[in-house]
Amino acid sequence: MNSMNELIKEVENLFGTIKLNQIAERKCTVDTDLKNLISILELFKLKGWNHLSLISCVDWIDDNQFELIYTLFNWENGITLMVSTKISRETPVAPTVMGLWPTARFYERDIHEFFGVKFDGNDDMKPLILENWKDIPPMRKDFDPHKFSKENFPDRTYDVDFIPEGSEKDG
Repeated sequence: MNSMNELIKEVENLFGTIKLNQIAERKCTVDTDLKNLISILELFKLKGWNHLSLISCVDWIDDNQFELIYTLFNWENGITLMVSTKISRETPVAPTVMGLWPTARFYERDIHEFFGVKFDGNDDMKPLILENWKDIPPMRKDFDPHKFSKENFPDRTYDVDFIPEGSEKDG
């Protein structure tokens, strides 16, 4: 991972101290501020991490933040980088990375649909799955699925004592 250490030193020289954790032989996490996110992602792309594998989101409700995680892969050295940044739950806005990776459009739409995060520069935020959704985004930790089911499907009963056929308690 010598090349990785050199890259981290270069990133630190340009952007200040960053938090790097090696979680496996070829897998690292990098934490950054939102203001440096695009510049750091651009640098990593120039250095060979040109495959955006995924953008994911974690709801840290107790901290009142969302964490965006950009998973990048380098085909030359086989190293995966997960670059993360945190944004406010109150005003969940991050810049789009579609200029770096056009496929980010769909990851950003997914995160917008399920968490409510807006991506500046991505004007394609139409739903992928949840057409006509009128509740808060369903992956937020303050979404109440039981309340949602009772309000939207009042005729359904939810029997707690239901035992599927073929279970251990079945005769």
